[in-house]
Amino acid sequence: MAQHAVITKPRAAAEGADLSQATTQELYKELLARYGEDPDRDGLLRTPERMEKAMQFLTKGYAMNATQILRGALFDVAYDEMVIVKDVEFFSMCEHHLLPFFGKVHVAYIPNGKVIGLSKIPRLVDVFARRLQVQERLTRQIADAIEDAIQPQGVGVVMEAQHLCMMMRGVEKQHSATVTSAMLGVFRSEQQSRSEFLSLVRQRSSI
Repeated sequence: MAQHAVITKPRAAAEGADLSQATTQELYKELLARYGEDPDRDGLLRTPERMEKAMQFLTKGYAMNATQILRGALFDVAYDEMVIVKDVEFFSMCEHHLLPFFGKVHVAYIPNGKVIGLSKIPRLVDVFARRLQVQERLTRQIADAIEDAIQPQGVGVVMEAQHLCMMMRGVEKQHSATVTSAMLGVFRSEQQSRSEFLSLVRQRSSI
């Protein structure tokens, strides 16, 4: 005869407890208890502290400002060909399930008198990726920030990501990937610019 697990009420979860004044670590401790764990056992004693630090790091983008990141890294340059920064790795958190999604971002723009210091593009990605996100919004936020900063002739952003909310739960498809894009200016209006960008993104680097 099959045995069935007996689900008991977590002993650490207080009946009708008022958690409105609880610290973040106290809330995490309460969650562990409600999941059926003993938050006072050795392996979990410092878990609420670690969870708090981890979430502070994973959502640090809320304390970052795109304008400040780019300030001092905008340069007047007589260059009007495409600039591409590709294969920028990123990690973010799905706002629906608080599970990670991660992958690579490819960013291109055609200058209109100003360029952005190359190291600032990955930093800009982190400003928006280190928040609770959906991939579609994240893609567009990166493009909009570049457009606002330097008013280029056009901006293109392509994002490829794997979502643990699809891999670990739900449909449980381990090899699925989601691709989103944002095309502004000439990347939207001119097929040639868009095709050149997408072609260069697909090329494997020899570096």
